[in-house]
Amino acid sequence: MRHLIAILAAGALIAALPANADTVVVTADRMVDVLAGRTLERPQITIIDGRIAAVLTQDAPIPPGARRVDLPGMTLLPGLIDMHVHLTSDPRYSGYRRLPFTDNFWTVVGVANARRTLEAGFTTVRNVGSRNYDDVAIKQGIEQGFIPGPRIVPATYAIGATGGHCDYTELPPSITTPTASIANGPDELRAMVRKLRKYGAEVIKFCGTGGVLSKTDSVAAQQYNLAEMQAIVDEAHMLGLKVAVHAHGTAGIKDAIRAGVDTIEHASLADDEAFALAKQHGTYFSMDIYDDDYILGEGEKNGLFKESLDKERSIGLKQRQTFRAALNAGVKMIYGTDAGTYPNGDNARQFATMVTWGMSPMQAIQAATVTAAEALGRSKDVGAIAVGRFGDLIAVAGDPLADVGTLQSVPFVMKGGEVVKQPTPKAAP
Repeated sequence: MRHLIAILAAGALIAALPANADTVVVTADRMVDVLAGRTLERPQITIIDGRIAAVLTQDAPIPPGARRVDLPGMTLLPGLIDMHVHLTSDPRYSGYRRLPFTDNFWTVVGVANARRTLEAGFTTVRNVGSRNYDDVAIKQGIEQGFIPGPRIVPATYAIGATGGHCDYTELPPSITTPTASIANGPDELRAMVRKLRKYGAEVIKFCGTGGVLSKTDSVAAQQYNLAEMQAIVDEAHMLGLKVAVHAHGTAGIKDAIRAGVDTIEHASLADDEAFALAKQHGTYFSMDIYDDDYILGEGEKNGLFKESLDKERSIGLKQRQTFRAALNAGVKMIYGTDAGTYPNGDNARQFATMVTWGMSPMQAIQAATVTAAEALGRSKDVGAIAVGRFGDLIAVAGDPLADVGTLQSVPFVMKGGEVVKQPTPKAAP
């Protein structure tokens, strides 16, 4: 009966379509329904003017004149979401190898990486740190149709303390370095949040503890106190912005949760108390557990500081163990890769690592779709194949719930009802 009602509703929708509506109908063998946590056989998705208008099966009526996209043998999924990327970074230019390039070189790198990311099936990303407001520029270029790329939620600069992870710490005092996002104390931090929002930030990112790729700080050491963190969060939330914190260290993670941050990035040394706090406050963990493989495998060749490699060796396994413990504790987990520490476009490599360390394939896919959309506050727009959301779809050969590794090769990508990438036609015998 429900199916009959849906078909009748589809007929009414077709009758009500305006004559000039841009309509596309997508079919495949199956669809991953991330909201219900199940597979739908023989799906038929109708997209009108860029948004999904109906999710039915293939015996439903099709609007006259609709464009058809038929994907036999394939599985549809929502466009993927990566909650932690750096589009304007390339790991091949690590450490001092970045220095010969002009500032705007990294904008060009970001344009190329935006295309790679979209073609890899990631139709939405949260860019949590770039200089010169590059992520805003790339977002504007995409939205104005000059370049292809995903939907970008930009943070602009990541806010950091003097001498901290988000500051320049690899040069001598005789070389003056920009301090565009360095702030200390509650008043300076509130002003910095307002400044970044003024120039296009849609999420605020700050460095609450030390990190791996910085040269001189301790990866676990806290770099802002609770009062400073509260100033950042209160100001951002007052302005309607969510807050992400770079935090590896235990104390910094817990103070950031107490301050009200929305997502913890990395969360490497979180403990049982941090898990309990995260559940109490509804905080999401974004844990980049694949890139340890790339950093230790390629970092020395790419010019990473020895200090950074040593820190990665000390923390990589611990982060993966924390991931498993946080998952078992019931912490809400989102998909964040730190792409840029390994090549943008390879974002999907992390799915298999998440499954190895405890997630089911469905949980890993949900982390990169419906749960990520919730964390963004964008559940009406992205993260599921559902009526009202953007027509952001991908398709893979086979069944990603049986082999999540299939997501590393995405032959079909659609963004807003427009085909971005499609399977190469097979040559005639």
